[in-house]
Amino acid sequence: MVDLAIIGGTGLTSLYNLKIIRREVVHTPYGEPSGALTIGELCGNEVVFLARHGYGHTIPPHMVNYRANLWALKHAGIKRIISICAVGGIRGDIDPGSLVIPDQIIDYTWSRHHTFFEKDLTHVTHIDFTHPYCEEMRSAIAEGAASAGIDIIQGGTYGATQGPRLESAAEINRMARDGCDMVGMTGMPEVALAKEIDLCYAACAVCANKAAGRSEGIIEISKIETTLKESMVRVRQLLEHTINSTSC
Repeated sequence: MVDLAIIGGTGLTSLYNLKIIRREVVHTPYGEPSGALTIGELCGNEVVFLARHGYGHTIPPHMVNYRANLWALKHAGIKRIISICAVGGIRGDIDPGSLVIPDQIIDYTWSRHHTFFEKDLTHVTHIDFTHPYCEEMRSAIAEGAASAGIDIIQGGTYGATQGPRLESAAEINRMARDGCDMVGMTGMPEVALAKEIDLCYAACAVCANKAAGRSEGIIEISKIETTLKESMVRVRQLLEHTINSTSC
């Protein structure tokens, strides 16, 4: 039974090297997911793929139904998740094209449905969030990168902002003071929801640009798109090697 899922973010709405077996539409108590679950084989290993922003990249980060996405994957038997997400680099060594495996996160989002523990509870439920990401899956991604000969930065704090606008330079300065190394818009509540339902979740963050005020001039969307397109070649290679290393 397939137990590994890949959630694709901006720049990764499909896996060209995925041999599709079937697509499965899942209806959830939390509404509709971003799309059908795509079940297929990647390098001989069965995986599930889901495009976070929809397969046409039409769902903005603050409108993603994170609860439905995670519930659908859990319902399909998924136990492990590799999340691919685009970020802006705050820390000096996180340049466009860098791949990072974050190990911490700070939440700056608001008004998103951020928990499964709301209604019909027999008791108030809390989860330990000291270490947001699954260390087993983080290690697997690192091993996959080493196997593929791909440089990757291990560790870093992801700052999750509301979007869909990019941040101001002052906001990035504040985030840097808070200890953030990168900024993205989809890290929360996705990782917390995965934690609530016992999914082993880790992220591979792809730096699309330097964050606001961290380079001269304004941020150009066309350059972000070009960087992501080029970076996703390495991400696909990374996924192949990571999946192979975790299949035994």
